[in-house]
Amino acid sequence: MGQDTDALPSENAPRFAGEYGLTRPMSIIPRGELRRRVKRRSHPGLFIVACFAALASSGTALLSLPFSHADATVGVSDAFFTSFSAVTVTGLAVQDTSTAWTPFGQFVILLLIQIGGLGIMTLAGFMGLVVSQRMSVRAGMLAGTEIGLTDLGPLRPLLRGLVKFVILSEALLAVALSARFVLGDDNGAIIRPIFDGLFHAISAFNNAGFSTFAGGLESYAADWFVNLVIAGGFIIGGIGFPVIFELRKQWRKPDRWSLHTKVSLAFTGLLLAGGTLVIAALEWTNSGTLGALDPGDRILAAFFQSATARTAGFNTVPFDALHSSTLLVFILLMVIGANSASTAGGIKTTTFAVAIRSTIGHFRGDADVTMFRRRIPTELQQHALSLVVVALGTVGTAAFGLAIVEPDIETAKLLFEAASAFGTAGLSASVTPSLGTLGRIIIVVLMFVGRVGPITFGTAFLFRREARHYRYPEDDLMVG
Repeated sequence: MGQDTDALPSENAPRFAGEYGLTRPMSIIPRGELRRRVKRRSHPGLFIVACFAALASSGTALLSLPFSHADATVGVSDAFFTSFSAVTVTGLAVQDTSTAWTPFGQFVILLLIQIGGLGIMTLAGFMGLVVSQRMSVRAGMLAGTEIGLTDLGPLRPLLRGLVKFVILSEALLAVALSARFVLGDDNGAIIRPIFDGLFHAISAFNNAGFSTFAGGLESYAADWFVNLVIAGGFIIGGIGFPVIFELRKQWRKPDRWSLHTKVSLAFTGLLLAGGTLVIAALEWTNSGTLGALDPGDRILAAFFQSATARTAGFNTVPFDALHSSTLLVFILLMVIGANSASTAGGIKTTTFAVAIRSTIGHFRGDADVTMFRRRIPTELQQHALSLVVVALGTVGTAAFGLAIVEPDIETAKLLFEAASAFGTAGLSASVTPSLGTLGRIIIVVLMFVGRVGPITFGTAFLFRREARHYRYPEDDLMVG
């Protein structure tokens, strides 16, 4: 009985049990043992960061091989940048994917996109589950962290369903696109159009934006089939796995949808429709973009650009010809991104929704902030606002750094490039290929932070391993 058996307060048990993956009730865990467990525990975010870095490094090595690139001017720095862009499913490129890389190099890029998009921890957890038919608590925490799942109970069936859904979705997209490219090939080729279809299917679903066509999809600007199939791919990929699984079970009962699903779908539709209208209005008469198309095709192009801005990375019009006002619209859409627990980047639509609603509620003096007749917890509001501040600060700081090292490039385009990298959107106003070494490093860091998430990236290094058991006195401060 000489052992220290002091237990933490019972009201803290759920929080600590969930945070540290403990299986025994907190009331019977000695304080000394708990402290030892906390000290030994490594933050899952740190491991995820390390895994993405290792994957990107492996991709760099493969792309640096002589038979990976067709252009003799391609160097290790190009392989490094391309690998990180593929792993983070961004799509920014310093070399033309269609000409600089051999079929083997393009296959490596495709593999990096697939692993990066699905999440290296999710894929590793699923493979381990298949091989050993069991998953440790730590592996479950890592996989759950990557796909946005906090309840480990349904993790096994969710992982199985997730991978099955990804494979089925990409297969359907690949069949549709391959058939279109085979039928549209004037030389009667089969193998290459099929590979192009597979490449664009995986790139679209994972919101990567890489294309094996010179000029991206600009030659398909008026092709409704290609536009709608690819747009459908990255919209589904960016809608979020939790939303998809919930819709699969209760698509006929919207009144039973969770608040997360309702907000995700509502703001996805709002941003798609609003972005389409604004882009069409600003670019309708621009002969360098929408003005060169027929009226119906202009609507299609405006819709595609609105959808792709939220981290997809494809383009059917040249972005270096956009008006400055349109670039600002794209910057906003790229920073927001798509939905949580998806293949997309950005701060996410739900974060944006909570931040906006919280701000409005504050100025209106509302006692509670509500959405769809549900109260939003104060901690969630603080988290959303913190993420917005971190995102804006990160993009602004990076754009400032780019302006210093690239003084000959327009500041607006540098800001656009920074937002694209952070949101893993992959859109470029023809700036990325002309960046110097320091500029490329800044973009790589942004892509990395944007993919793993600013909060995950930050807490991986700033995480406090022991709870603070004291509070400072409260005082007033004038703000505003």
